[in-house]
Amino acid sequence: MSLFEDTNPRALKELLAEIHSRTAVLPDFQRDFVWEPGATQELIVSIANNYPAGSILRVRDNGGLFAVREFEGAPDLGLTKHTFLVLDGQQRLTSLYQAFYGVGEHRYFLDLRKLIDGADFEEAIFHERATTKRCQSRENFAVQASELVLPLSVLKGGAGGFTQWSRKVARQLENDERIELENALDVIEQQWIHVIDDYHFPVVTLADQTQPDALCTIFETLNRTGVKLSVFELLTARFWPQDINLRGLWHQALEDHPIIEAFDIDPYYVLQGISLACRKAPTCKRNDILKLAAADISEWWDRVVGGLARGLEILRDDCKVILPKWLPYQTMLPPLAAILARANPTKGPQVGAHREMIKRWFWCAVFGQAYESAPNSRSAKDVAETLPWLAGGDPPETVASFRFDPRALADITPRQRSIYRGAICLLLAQARDFHTQAAITSKLMADEGIDDHHIFPAAYLERTGVTQARARDNILNRTLIDRTTNQLISDRAPSDYLAEIRSTAGFPFDAVLASHGMPSEPDSPLLRDDFEGFLAARQAFFWRHICRVTGTTVAADLEIA
Repeated sequence: MSLFEDTNPRALKELLAEIHSRTAVLPDFQRDFVWEPGATQELIVSIANNYPAGSILRVRDNGGLFAVREFEGAPDLGLTKHTFLVLDGQQRLTSLYQAFYGVGEHRYFLDLRKLIDGADFEEAIFHERATTKRCQSRENFAVQASELVLPLSVLKGGAGGFTQWSRKVARQLENDERIELENALDVIEQQWIHVIDDYHFPVVTLADQTQPDALCTIFETLNRTGVKLSVFELLTARFWPQDINLRGLWHQALEDHPIIEAFDIDPYYVLQGISLACRKAPTCKRNDILKLAAADISEWWDRVVGGLARGLEILRDDCKVILPKWLPYQTMLPPLAAILARANPTKGPQVGAHREMIKRWFWCAVFGQAYESAPNSRSAKDVAETLPWLAGGDPPETVASFRFDPRALADITPRQRSIYRGAICLLLAQARDFHTQAAITSKLMADEGIDDHHIFPAAYLERTGVTQARARDNILNRTLIDRTTNQLISDRAPSDYLAEIRSTAGFPFDAVLASHGMPSEPDSPLLRDDFEGFLAARQAFFWRHICRVTGTTVAADLEIA
C-alpha cells in the first residue's frame, strides 16, 4: 500500500479557502506562527513572479491522528470536522492566509499607481500594522480609490474580486480618464493579478492509513530543497577569466575585518554596496548587480568592504547592536557601506559630526521602519540623499520625514523586528545584568545566558486575566534577563520576585532596575503588580530614548487609541 494519496498541484486560493473553512488544520504540536511581515511580503513577491515557493505536505486525517488546532487568524475550530492535517508549510500558508484574508497583526496592500508607473511588484507591495490609523483609513473604499491602493484581501476569492474593485474605482472618473485608468488596471490584472490567481503549490497528500511513526519520519525527510546558485557565485564564475577572484577577495575581507565575520554578513551585500557606490544613479537591484563590470569590482571592493566594517563598528560600539540577532535590518548594510565608501574623507571634529549623522539616519530608519518594504529602492534613495547631507545639504527623507507614535510600542512584538530590535539596542546602551550587575556585553550575554524575557511573566498574566498574547509579549513587557534570574522569576508576580532580589545585601537594586527603564520606587506600578500602569511608565521611558537618538521632539498621532 502506498503512503501517498496524490502529489498534485493545488491552487493557492483553494488551499487558503480550506484553511478558512477549517478543512485544513494543524497538529497541535506544530510551533506557533513566527514569520515577520517582511518575510510574508517576500513570499508574495515570489508568487506574483510565479517563482517556486516550496511544496506543501499534508495527510488525510479521517481517524484523528493528533490533537489539532486552526491556523492562526482562521475562525475557531469549534466542532468543525477537518479533512487534512498540514505537516509542512504552516508558516507559508499562515502568512498567505493572513495577507489575503485581511486578518492577523498586519494588512497588506498594493500601490497600483507605482505599478502603473512601471515599478516592480516588490516596490509596490507594502504592509501596515492593523492598529494604525492609516491602515484603518484604508478600509474605506473612497480612500482606496483616491490613493489607488488595493488591499490584498480583495484577491482572496481570485481575480474576479480585482475586476469588480477596479471597475468600481474607475467609475469614480469621467470619460477619457475612466477609460485610461481601466486600461491601465487591465494591464496590471493580466501581468500580476492573474499570476497570483493561477498560482499553484505542489502538494503531497499522504493517505489516511499512514501511521504516526511513519509521519514523524516523513516529516523530517520529505520536501528538502537544494541550495540555489547565488548572485555572488554567478559573478565569481564570470570574473574568474578576468583575474578577479571574488571568493578570494571575500576570504581576505573576513581576515582583514573580523567584525564582518562576527556579524555573519552575506557577501552579496558587498556587491550591493558596490552597485550603490559605483553608479551616478545608485541602484542595487539584482539585475543591476549582475551587470557589474570587472572594473567596478577592482575600484570599489576595498572601499566598500572598509565602509561596511566601519559601519558595523558604529552600530556595535555606538548603537549597541552587539549581536547579529539584534540588527534590525540586514538590508541597511549595503547603503551604509556605500555611504561610508563614497563619503569624502574628513579630519578633526567633522569625523565625529559625520558619525552622529550616520547614527541618526540609522535610528530614524529603524523606528520609522524605512526598510520594511522595497529595501532596494530605499537603499538607492538613501545613498543619493545622505551623501549631500554629509556635505552640508538637507537631511535625507528617511530622517526629515521621521514620525513615531509611542503608543505603537504597546503593539510591538518580536514579529515587528525593526522597532523591537531597535528598542533592545536602546536597552543594551545602559542596561545592567540582574545577576552580576555588570554592563551587558556580547560575552556576558553568552556567559550568563542573557536574552529578552517577560518582566510580568506570561503565565502570571494569564492567571490575572491578560489573555491576549500581544499584550503580554510586546516590548514594554520585555527586557534582557540572565538565565539565573529568569529561573528565579518563573511565573511569580513582579512584587514577589523583585522583593527577593531587593533583599540581597549590597545589590544596587534601584540602579539596576532604572537601567532597564523599570520604576523601583515603593509605590511604583511594577512593585504593585499594576500591569497597565507599568506599561505606561515603560512607554514613557522608551519614548524619551527614541527622541534622543532620532532628534524628534513631538509624538505623531498615528495609532488607534
